[in-house]
Formats: sequence, C-alpha cells, structure tokens
Amino acid sequence: MLSRLIPDRFVLLLLGAIFAGWLVPIKEQGLEIARMISNVSIFALFFLHGLRLPRDEVVKATRSWKLQVAMLGFSFVVMPLAGLALVKSGGSILPQALAAGILYCAMLPSTVQSAISYSSMGGGNVAASVVGAALSNLAGILLTPALVALLLGASAGVAIGGDAVARIATMLLLPFALGQMVQGWLGIWAVRQKALLSFFDRLVIVITVYVAFAGAVASGSLGQIDAATLSALLALLGLLLIFAFGGAWSIGGLLGLERSDRISLVFAGAQKSIATGAPMAAILFGSSAGLIVLPAILYHMAQLLLSAPVAARLAKGS
Repeated sequence: MLSRLIPDRFVLLLLGAIFAGWLVPIKEQGLEIARMISNVSIFALFFLHGLRLPRDEVVKATRSWKLQVAMLGFSFVVMPLAGLALVKSGGSILPQALAAGILYCAMLPSTVQSAISYSSMGGGNVAASVVGAALSNLAGILLTPALVALLLGASAGVAIGGDAVARIATMLLLPFALGQMVQGWLGIWAVRQKALLSFFDRLVIVITVYVAFAGAVASGSLGQIDAATLSALLALLGLLLIFAFGGAWSIGGLLGLERSDRISLVFAGAQKSIATGAPMAAILFGSSAGLIVLPAILYHMAQLLLSAPVAARLAKGS
C-alpha cells in the first residue's frame, strides 16, 4: 500500500530528513560542524556530476536543437515567470521565505533520472530526454543563481556579489570542472560504481536537507508554519505543478513538436531537481535555506506522485 502511494523511496528519505531536523535539532556549535560536512559533501556531489556527464552527450544535443531549446526555455524562462506570477498573486498569504521558496523551486533545472524514466514510460524521445536533462542541470549551475539574483535578490537575503559568485564557483563550478577533467581516468570506474554513486547522491541530499531544517529549527523560523500556512503553500504548489505539466504539453503543440518530443518536454520541463536545489540552496541562502527549500521538496514529492499516472495515460495515446 505504501509503495503505491509513494512509489519512490527517496520521498520517504526526504520526509525522514525533514522530521529528523525538526525533532532532533543541532546546537549552535554542532550546527557549524554539520554545515561544514554538508559543504564538503556538496563539493563531492558536483565533482561526481562532472565525472559522470559524458562530453559527447552535449554534442549530441545539436541533433534535436529545437526540443533542447524548448526544454531550457520552459525550465528557465516560462517556469520562473509562472512562479513569479503565482507569488505576486497569492504569495502574500505566506511568510516571505516560503513565498521566495516557491519562486526558487520554479527556477531549478530538471530532474535527470525520473525525467528520463517517465519519458520512457510515456513513449517519449528517450535520447533527447537524456541530453536535455543533462544540459538543464549543467545550465542550472549558472542560470539558477542568476535568476535568484534577478527575481529574488535582497528579498530572500541574497545578493549575488563577489562573495556569492566565489561560493558558487568554488562549490559548484570548480568540482564539476575537475570531474570533467579527470573523466578520462575515472570515467569507467564511475560507470561501474553507478549504484554506489547513486546512493551517495541521495545521501548528500538527505544530509543537506537535514542540516537546513535543523538550522531552521535552531533559529525558530519553522515556528511560522501552521496548518493554514501549510495548506496555502500546498495549494499554490499544486497550481504551479498543474501549470507545469499542462503548459509544457501545450507549448510543445504550439512549437509543432512530434508527440514523442512533446512527451519528453513534459517531463523534462515540468519536473524540478531537488538533487540540485537542496545543495544550491545551502550555498545561496545559508541559515535561511530550511524554509526556502521546503517548497521545492514538496513539489518534488508531488511531481513523482503525478508523473506515474500521466506517463501511463500518455503511453496509451490519450
């Protein structure tokens, strides 16, 4: 029964990390150590991303440039604008950090594994989904912080100045570049250790989420969330999710994409990556990351629950 309601065990791990941070907060001195461990883990995570992304996959993207441009445009233009409109119209009923979190969620790149898996289930263009998801995450390292500076800026306590650029370069770009540089030596090892590295990916995300929520509990900011606030947050995220799936399908039709490409656009465009979102939030927002990343976590859970029936329906041609 539980596996039917929550098909991805990673959702349970995220819930466990949230409740652990809520129920077992870290004292101030321990919190600094925990953040240091989290930062080291994030560095290792993006090194592995660079190690595992084949450079020839990026070259292959030119073969389906129209779809790739549509995926990037939907993820980093259409969705952020939709998130901004949603926050402007209904975000005033939420605490500032949660409203900022909805917009941050809309700025994130696509998922990788689940976008490819559900595209395959629905009869989409799997090869284009692989390349599109990889390009989305690569572009997100630069575009998401830039969008945060443009659309959130000081309202979220973020100013993308010299210090922030240095953090992004050191924690995200540098390890990714190092991973690409040593791919010739360690790439085969990474392929063989796929299961182990996938476990490490999830472990880093769980650690990051736990530290973020432990910090939010320590600062008292989670006290802003009551039943009414949570209900309003879920309603707004539901609207964003419905727009994401419906909008991606409609835009694919307007662009004249083939059905298989439209299906790929739906899953690569509508889904948002907590694998990138949680570590990046820790770097960009610091002690405010707990509340700001919560909408992205809830959206991630909801997209997994919705994607399975949508993929099944698309596979039937309806």
